[in-house]
Amino acid sequence: MGKIKVSEQDIVNALCLHIAHKRQITPHDVDIELLYDDDYGFSAEAYVNNRKQILITANIIEAIRFWLETELKIDPFSAALELVLDEDEGVIAYVE
Repeated sequence: MGKIKVSEQDIVNALCLHIAHKRQITPHDVDIELLYDDDYGFSAEAYVNNRKQILITANIIEAIRFWLETELKIDPFSAALELVLDEDEGVIAYVE
């Protein structure tokens, strides 16, 4: 497997799918906002049924691994993941 770039929208989709799977709801019931802070790094806010949940970098990586396995049929634990803040594309990830 070569290097794969995961777009910001795919990261949002991965988080929606992962949270929906864990809570046994539909992905459409989950809203996600990706965040980056110079001091704290990557995070996200998830909104489900008018409740906010803060997700840290580890949660984002876990969701991307879930997405890799379920949607792309890639072994999620054989892949190295790197989150990047791109000036033009926002929050993206590289999978290698």
